[in-house]
Amino acid sequence: MEKAKNYISEKVANMKKPEAAVTTVDLKGVHRDHIEYAAKVAVDNPYPTPLPICDITYVLKSDGRVIAHGAIPDPGSIKASGQTLLEVPVKVPHSILVSLVKDIGRDWDIDYELELGLVIDLPVFGNFTIPLASKGEVKLPTLSDVFSSKK
Repeated sequence: MEKAKNYISEKVANMKKPEAAVTTVDLKGVHRDHIEYAAKVAVDNPYPTPLPICDITYVLKSDGRVIAHGAIPDPGSIKASGQTLLEVPVKVPHSILVSLVKDIGRDWDIDYELELGLVIDLPVFGNFTIPLASKGEVKLPTLSDVFSSKK
């Protein structure tokens, strides 16, 4: 019985699992009450069947403080045996940007840390979370971005 447990444990540990990476975080739009950024995430599915994504959670931090957080329930699925590009919209209220004036004043961008959790439903195993983290800089909109935005 012990040999069977070890065999199964070894096989499960060596199984390929879906992998993901944040590729970019860019300005998506300027709205009356918030600025919207889009985090693009590439997800690789090693299995021959599509995998449903249960939800995506996100936390956006700047200067050590949370400036946006949320969840996207039931965002779709990851295509079989390939890569799927997901877009995670992140809305930052204008009031938060005012509190980051020191960072913004230096170089007209926000230094950020983005934490994402992709919860995927794996057959047999159940829900599996792929944790992702990304750091970088996101440019703030210029006046031309604000006036060209239609929303």
